[in-house]
Amino acid sequence: QVQLVESGGGSVQAGESLRLSCAASYVTYGEYSAFFMGWFRQVPGKSRDLVARLDKDGTADYADSVKGRFTISKDNAKGTLYLQMNNLKPEDSADYYCAAGTTRAYDYWGQGTQVTVSS
Repeated sequence: QVQLVESGGGSVQAGESLRLSCAASYVTYGEYSAFFMGWFRQVPGKSRDLVARLDKDGTADYADSVKGRFTISKDNAKGTLYLQMNNLKPEDSADYYCAAGTTRAYDYWGQGTQVTVSS
């Protein structure tokens, strides 16, 4: 069973940066390379929303609220997904989750990492 573990969350001031990582285990290089992957975030009491998505061909897509500030990337050799978050805003505060899928749905999810941005 594929496992995803996020790290890199924390508490920062508005305008600062963080880089989240999502390390995959129990997956081969070939399997990991074939994943499409995404970063989601969730505030308590609200839905889990897609922040950034990366197709297996390298095409990236972002929520409008983070375009120009966040960058999603993937290192297939390390089995790790990243989310570089720059110019953070208080409204970016949430629990961030990574997810991976092979067809149309996300099959695997991490446990989440918390990001808090204070003004």
